Formats: sequence, structure tokens, C-alpha cells
Amino acid sequence: MIVSIIIMLIVALIVIALWVSAVQQHKEKQESERRKELTKQKKIIEEAEEVLLNSTNIPMSENILRIIQRRVYDALVSMVQLSPNSKELKSRLNEAKQRLTLPIDSNNSDALVLPDNDKQLISLIQSIKKLRALLRSEHGKGKVDSQVFVAEDKRLEKLQLRINVESQIKRGISARAANMVGSARQYFEKALATLASVSYSDDYINTKKQEIENYLEAISTELKASNATSRKKKAEQEQDDLDVLFAPKKKW
Repeated sequence: MIVSIIIMLIVALIVIALWVSAVQQHKEKQESERRKELTKQKKIIEEAEEVLLNSTNIPMSENILRIIQRRVYDALVSMVQLSPNSKELKSRLNEAKQRLTLPIDSNNSDALVLPDNDKQLISLIQSIKKLRALLRSEHGKGKVDSQVFVAEDKRLEKLQLRINVESQIKRGISARAANMVGSARQYFEKALATLASVSYSDDYINTKKQEIENYLEAISTELKASNATSRKKKAEQEQDDLDVLFAPKKKW
């Protein structure tokens, strides 16, 4: 009888130990998933805030700025739900909520100033790409109206095109000024190919195409003139050599 009780107690202890272990593993899994989700939401906020920091260099509409603010707010809501005891997160959530009620001072101008530094230029292009990805993500979640999405994505696409074309033209002009005619022509041809690759046409594209074609025509004229001058000098040099060769020998 005692042996049976002992065996039962041992079995019960094993069952309890297994149950405690299962509960502990479940809690650890939940905690791991909670931290993973917190990291995900934190990354969303950091990317959105990075885009906002670069908004001074990127012409942004009120719609875009509001979408970014809403994205930050939604991420903070998720973080507060995951960490309800965090005073810092609750404070940031309240600040984000207040920002959604304030009017937006948008930078919706078409003015675009290209940075002189290549590293800054690359950073600007990457920021626009991130902004377009952010917009697609919010549209995919059903948080952005389709008409707003199409209009804003098209505007950012055109902005990206302008940055690409203007930077190539700028490099072409600099190369031409430095008498690097071959490099200048390559830059202008690359800008022209970029414009030709888009599936639409507008005043900007037509104007830039004409501008670039004018540069290429001027370079072509300069090269023809330069080649003609080189041929003339070469012919004169050859004639001089012949004159020397067939000139009567002097008697000393």
C-alpha cells in the first residue's frame, strides 16, 4: 500500500514538473514573441521618424506627413498594449495622439535643391524609396485611400525621376566645364535614356529632353570642330615633313 502511494506521488510529481515546465516554456515563448513584436514596432517608428527628419529635403504633402504620423501612432498603440506598465511608452503615445490633432505645416513645394555631396544625394534617394515603401505598406493595411496612394506614389516617383535626371545633368555640365567632353556626353546620354524609359510624358520631361538634346548637339558640334582642327594640324604636319624630306640639300 505504501509502495503504491509512493509510486503515485512520484508520478504526480513528474506530471507536475512536466506541467510547470510546459507553462514556463509557454511563458518564455510568449515573452520572446512580445519582445520580437516590440522590436518590430520600434523599427517601424524609427524608420518613420527618420523619414520625417529628411522631410526638409523632400517636398512632402499634408497627406504624406499625416500618414507617417498615423503610422507612428499605431505602432505606439501596439507597444503600449505589449508593455502596459511602461510610462515612457504611454507618454510618447499621448504626444503622438496630440500631433494628429494639430495642423500640418507641409512642404508641398515643387522646389528641389540637390545636395552637392554624392553621399547626401544617395541618402536623399534612399529616403524617397523608404517613403514609397512606407506608403505601400500603409495602403496594403487599408489605412490609406487608394486614390491618395496612387496620387502620392506618382508624385514621389516623379520626384525620384527628377533627382536622377537633374544629378546627371549637373554632372554633365561640370564635366563639360572641365573639358571632359566624353564624360559629359555619357552623363547627358544617361539622363536622356532615363527620361525615355518612363511610360508617361509631361512638361518637365519634354523640357528636359530638349535641354539635354541641346547639350548633346553642342558637344557634337564641338567634337566635329575639334576633329577638323586636329585633321588640319595633322595634314599640315605631314606636309611639313614632306617639305623637309624633298627640300634641296644645302651645299656646305
